[in-house]
Amino acid sequence: QVQLVESGGGLVQAGGSLRLSCTASGRTFSSYAMAWFRQAPGKEREFVAGLRWSGIMTDYRDSVKGRFTISKDNAKNMVYLQMNSLKPEDTAVYYCAAGRMDGVRRSDWSYDYWGQGTQVTVSS
Repeated sequence: QVQLVESGGGLVQAGGSLRLSCTASGRTFSSYAMAWFRQAPGKEREFVAGLRWSGIMTDYRDSVKGRFTISKDNAKNMVYLQMNSLKPEDTAVYYCAAGRMDGVRRSDWSYDYWGQGTQVTVSS
């Protein structure tokens, strides 16, 4: 049974930093992409960043490039999202997702497994 468990959310002032963690278990993810999505109140869920479990490919939405960094620890089966220079518009529930695919896709329907989400709130 695949499980993705996020942690690390919280309340931070604009300009601050947070690191989200996702612990993955239940299968081998070597053919998978791992991604972070977010959903703000009243808005659709959107892709934030993703990477290949095997290899070095990463992808970011334009609004977080240069501020967010996605990384992984294969030995610990963990994926991270380091978020710096946070803005109020980054406020959302952040979800970890895993999907078997080539490359890294931005569509949420490409991902088979989802965590429960962690709240990130950035105050102005």
